[in-house]
Amino acid sequence: MNRRFGMVRVATISPEITVGDPYANAHKIVAEIDKHADADIIVFPELSITGYTCADLFRQDTLLSDAEEAVKFVARHQLKGGLIFVGAPIRVDGVLFNCAVAIQNGAVIGIVPKSDIPTYGEFYERRWFSPAPEASSQIIKYAGAVVPFGTDILFKDELAKELVVGVEICESLWMPIPPSSFAALAGATILVNLSASNETVGKYEYRRKLVENQSGRCLAAYAYASAGPTESTTDLVFSGHCIIAENGSILEESNYIGDGAFSNGNTIKNFAVVDIDVQKLVHDRQVQTSFADQQSSLSKNYRIVDWNAPNSGHGSLLRRITGVPFVMSTLDDKFTRCQSVFDIQVAGLVSRLKKANIKEVVIGVSGGLDSTLALLVTHNAMKILGLPSTNIIAITMPGFGTTQKTKEIAMRLMENLSVTIKTIDIRATCFQMFLDSGHNPFGIDIQRIAKDYGDPTRLDLFCEALKNIPKEKRHDLVFENTQARIRTSYLMNRGFVIGTGDLSELALGWCTYNGDHMSMYNVNCSIPKTLVKHLVSYVANRSEGELKEILETCVGLTISPELLPAGNDGKIEQSTEEVLGRYELHDFFLWGFLRCGYSSEKIVYLAKNANFFRGFSEDEIRKTMKTFVKRFFSQQFKRDCVPGGPKVGSVSLSPRGDWRMPADASAEIFGLIDVPF
Repeated sequence: MNRRFGMVRVATISPEITVGDPYANAHKIVAEIDKHADADIIVFPELSITGYTCADLFRQDTLLSDAEEAVKFVARHQLKGGLIFVGAPIRVDGVLFNCAVAIQNGAVIGIVPKSDIPTYGEFYERRWFSPAPEASSQIIKYAGAVVPFGTDILFKDELAKELVVGVEICESLWMPIPPSSFAALAGATILVNLSASNETVGKYEYRRKLVENQSGRCLAAYAYASAGPTESTTDLVFSGHCIIAENGSILEESNYIGDGAFSNGNTIKNFAVVDIDVQKLVHDRQVQTSFADQQSSLSKNYRIVDWNAPNSGHGSLLRRITGVPFVMSTLDDKFTRCQSVFDIQVAGLVSRLKKANIKEVVIGVSGGLDSTLALLVTHNAMKILGLPSTNIIAITMPGFGTTQKTKEIAMRLMENLSVTIKTIDIRATCFQMFLDSGHNPFGIDIQRIAKDYGDPTRLDLFCEALKNIPKEKRHDLVFENTQARIRTSYLMNRGFVIGTGDLSELALGWCTYNGDHMSMYNVNCSIPKTLVKHLVSYVANRSEGELKEILETCVGLTISPELLPAGNDGKIEQSTEEVLGRYELHDFFLWGFLRCGYSSEKIVYLAKNANFFRGFSEDEIRKTMKTFVKRFFSQQFKRDCVPGGPKVGSVSLSPRGDWRMPADASAEIFGLIDVPF
């Protein structure tokens, strides 16, 4: 286990078995343990010591006594390392039980009997086994150890309090209230299931859903190992399906009968191994307060068995970490996600306009990604409301940093969508404000330039002077903020303003207070920058002709507020990502900090193992992380007063909903520092 970051390596394995030969099976199990020696928890299938399909052989003393010796052999082999679960038939007080046997450090440390015994259809277990409630003893002697016996057992790591393992067997997962639900409420973060699930057409899909859903309901990891095709095939073929899920998502699974591996002649992968993030599971339970409510109302008493997960650190992380957590990985999933997000944005705006009885809206269009997405959302909302697109007053307001490229995109987009177009050059107004306030941008003496107040060339002279400012000296916040606030003033004076700023900008405070920070309703407020780009691409893929080409061009632009002068070649010189760092990293940090409650060091650790669109050095990751923490804390005052807008995912910064934080909170312990105690 990586104790620092709460990563637990779990393996579920479906070994080859010989029905009725515990010694042969013990050797196969030991061989698999050796292959996966770095795992903290290894789960084998139901009755894996004997084979699930022994039928009336379970009544033979020879099989039962040899099974016990085989378990002892496995235990002796596991002198050091993780927690192992094997399945074995065990007779207690004259009654036979189908059991999960827990092994660590050379000994059996606990035994959990099966609660739910299927006796229907192809299953006839009640012929041989009794359900757990019929057990009378709570402590038994087995395989040379005196151990707790019962369904009321949890296996808790002595050092990592968040690592608690609960056990159930096969049929229990299919019940209305699986025993693992109570184990989770009692603190189990990893639930294991030793199973023997035969394969029938379509059953694997249902099995996957059960595992996914149970892990999600329990806010836990669920590790499932099923008996495989080396069981007796007299009447049934067993799946060999191994699945590991975490909080509603399958992280890893083996091949299984039915996925085409056999018919295609492929090698069968008989295991699933992945690193489980138990820290995140504990955080999710803490945040979802209704989970704690159920803990208090549906609590059961459990006996705790201590064990020690190896503090190996595991070296490399065995878990797929996406560098873009707000964007789905596959094309089909990405399309579905974008469709859902776009629909939520449109639905939110439609409802707001209806309730406020608004027939005409105003939006600033720059030609950049954010305003393009907001305009597309607004255009769709007006269609649904049955209002003409000309009721969208789209205003483009070129300033000192506006390039011909973005201005052209803005004009073409507005024309293509048939909205009402207004163009307002804000430079003269901004220049007048500089004069009135006595501000000389970049040290340019504008009083001298404007000494003849009636001289119409004064603005041209100022713009010419701007071209001569070296790039490294182009830092003037008043110059930038004045433009942003002038634009907002023009918009606000026209009517109901649609906001365009996104979640990433809000997190970093990359907006001008009471400038682009403000609107009447912001449709992009919970859309991170990485997702904005995919949403515009989504609409582009659904479009044809010129609109498609316009949107594709927009997606390829440099991200910039275009508030500083363009280069002499007319191209954008103010790159947001050159100042802040890449938005891929910032969105990754935002997800880890808000959604998962990770420390900065853990976020950096995960970022080093994540799949980004391009690679990042550790130095770049750490530098950008420091920027993120500093700005996230210092810019909370802007988030305290933002307009309404639709929440589309699990991360939102609305002060009325998801995120409440003191604007004067210290960032000291949240950055990449060594805490002095």
